[in-house]
Amino acid sequence: MASTETKTAQGAGLAGVEAGLDALEAAESGRTPFRQTLVNKILPPLVAVVVVLLAWQALISFKIVDDPTRLPSPADVGGEFKDAWLRGTLLGFIWTSVSRGLLGFLFALAIGTPLGLLVARVKFVRAAIGPVLSGLQSLPSVAWVPPAVIWLGLNNSMMYAVILLGAVPSIANGLVSGIDQVPPLFLRAGRTMGATGVKGAWHIVLPAALPGYLAGLKQGWAFSWRSLMAAEIIASSPDLGIGLGALLESGRNASSMSMVFEAIVLILFVGIAIDLLIFSPLERWVLRSRGLFVKG
Repeated sequence: MASTETKTAQGAGLAGVEAGLDALEAAESGRTPFRQTLVNKILPPLVAVVVVLLAWQALISFKIVDDPTRLPSPADVGGEFKDAWLRGTLLGFIWTSVSRGLLGFLFALAIGTPLGLLVARVKFVRAAIGPVLSGLQSLPSVAWVPPAVIWLGLNNSMMYAVILLGAVPSIANGLVSGIDQVPPLFLRAGRTMGATGVKGAWHIVLPAALPGYLAGLKQGWAFSWRSLMAAEIIASSPDLGIGLGALLESGRNASSMSMVFEAIVLILFVGIAIDLLIFSPLERWVLRSRGLFVKG
């Protein structure tokens, strides 16, 4: 009798715990109020931008830097944006670079992912080219621009080659690092259930290595973007169109600091936008799928 009562009490306790967890999960999955989003996510970057603009303007207003050829005012840079918008060239500058960067990154993704799997899973390949990938990752991407121009000429193929050489090592090494951190128990369990070869890589290895792989993708995009900017600055040509790197170089040639700052702001804006629109949602999805994402 006592045993039955004990089991009943334990069952009631477990049911209460389960109900509490369900309620907690339901509460966390509710929509975040707009006011909370405004305070926690929107206002902080806006305040940071305002502070930077005020400090920038203060340098001009208090004559700390009174030479416009060294530091233009925010109004001068805003005038450059206005002129480019009225001429209809502003979006063209952005699209020329963004389209090249994203397409080159997709090529790097298609090459770096299988290469990372190969290096991580085959000991001979890791011993042979693992150190080479690490060396290439540390090599400044600007170093590839002169040979790429000589090999391929002043065309988009040269741009994509520089992007690949800058991004593929980061993507591959990120995946290798993620796979190295996969618990061996996962791999043994996958083999027991018949997930070997390509099936095991797709269903076991890649999902388990996703956090490290995503970090490699973020770094790969950063290298892609920097490689592209270096290529556009050094290898500018009318046949290549005017991207953000070429705009930066045009400002330098014209000794127009307002145009230089316009290009810098646009390059920074694209980098932030890609992170917010692509990589931040991916990170939240990965964390949420592992029960690690906390709202607020």
